[in-house]
Amino acid sequence: MNRLEREAAVRRIMERAAPPVPPDLCAQALRRGARVLRRRVLARRAGWLLLLAAAVAFTVWALTARPWVEPPSRTTPPLTGW
Repeated sequence: MNRLEREAAVRRIMERAAPPVPPDLCAQALRRGARVLRRRVLARRAGWLLLLAAAVAFTVWALTARPWVEPPSRTTPPLTGW
């Protein structure tokens, strides 16, 4: 396709009538955007709440189980030197 043919094709495309746009397109977009925003905010809050609950559960477990303390010996050492 040479330059003149391309220019003619572009002119034909630009001279076409614009497709009809629904009159309530802006209102639909605003509603959809607000809904998406609410869902994102709700998901973010739920994620932070889940993270906080996990941190609290881990803290409570660590304070009750004390994983850093050596467990008591199950056997007694032999008595020598009596």
